[in-house]
Amino acid sequence: MTGCDPRDELPGHLPALRAFAMSLTRDPAAADDLVQDTIVKAWSNIDRFQPGTNLRAWLFTILRNTFYSDRRKRKREVPDPEGVHAARLSEKPAHDGRLAMSDFLRAFDRLSPEHREVLVLVGASGFAYDEAAAMMGVAVGTVKSRANRARARLAELLQLEDGEELVTEDANALAVIGRTGIAAA
Repeated sequence: MTGCDPRDELPGHLPALRAFAMSLTRDPAAADDLVQDTIVKAWSNIDRFQPGTNLRAWLFTILRNTFYSDRRKRKREVPDPEGVHAARLSEKPAHDGRLAMSDFLRAFDRLSPEHREVLVLVGASGFAYDEAAAMMGVAVGTVKSRANRARARLAELLQLEDGEELVTEDANALAVIGRTGIAAA
């Protein structure tokens, strides 16, 4: 059929392509998808087909290459129908952390010196209440009271709802907090 547009011959090859696809996939739906992908690729690249050569062989080569390319790609993919794996891979943008840290530092600066001191000792530095009390020269109950009031005031300044975290567990944020501020205890 020289002189004809090879696209006109594509429908005549569909049954043979489907049979070949079924032999590779063993799944009717996957076979139909594979044949469809083959026809789309053949149609899109018809300028690469050399008239006078075997169109069926060219189509079978496209189908076979598509099948094995998809298989290689799937080997590298992780099945995740519910999105559990993808959810673990997500990461909040860094600018969110910087904005939160900026808000935190402004609020922290508005606390009284006593509140900043107790939060740095008990929160950021990790001292126990009795250790902080000894350093500050006050009773343990005073340290606990100040820490509680300081956290409440900080949450109020940050407009946090009950149960909302003051600072995330982000390692970069914790490093900055360790140098300049407080971590929620």
